[in-house]
Amino acid sequence: MIFVTVGTQGPFDRLIRAVDEWAGVRGRSDIFAQIGPSDFCPRHIRSAPFVGADEFKKHVEVANLIIAHAGMGSIIVALELGKRIVVMPRRADLGEHRNDHQIATARRLSENGRILSAMDRQELHERLDDLQNPTTSERLNSETSSDLIRAIRTFIEAKNIRSDDKGCRPDSPGRMHRAAHQPASDASRTVKPS
Repeated sequence: MIFVTVGTQGPFDRLIRAVDEWAGVRGRSDIFAQIGPSDFCPRHIRSAPFVGADEFKKHVEVANLIIAHAGMGSIIVALELGKRIVVMPRRADLGEHRNDHQIATARRLSENGRILSAMDRQELHERLDDLQNPTTSERLNSETSSDLIRAIRTFIEAKNIRSDDKGCRPDSPGRMHRAAHQPASDASRTVKPS
């Protein structure tokens, strides 16, 4: 199973369209995507706008491969669970994020071999084709893992980023519809990994 996540920063249709296209061409039906508040409704992959923290972790646990934006929450969970992850960073010049920190994150972590990165649709398709038989990546050793994860968590906690709970969700197999936005109080908001 392949799990795709775009986090909670907003839609990332470029990633979802690329995965959906690849799934259709390759005949893959074992892909589930958390797509955020997107107007794009995938035709070849199952999806939901958001999943709760427990459901997110379950999808990661059963997945052979994670495909994600270059958000640290998604990367940390994959590394903690020893999963192979391919990231496509959001780009500021395309209006996908406010700056290009995800590009720097993807480059840095792929240089040290912890993740695979793809900067565009073609690279993503190439990475996915190379990983037709996805395997669990080597787990970080406990010392490196705890130091890296502690530093990343400190960085994340310094940011106070919020998102809304609207998006596209399954209505019936192969059909999606726009969900109504209903503001939630801070106390009732479900934590969603980024």
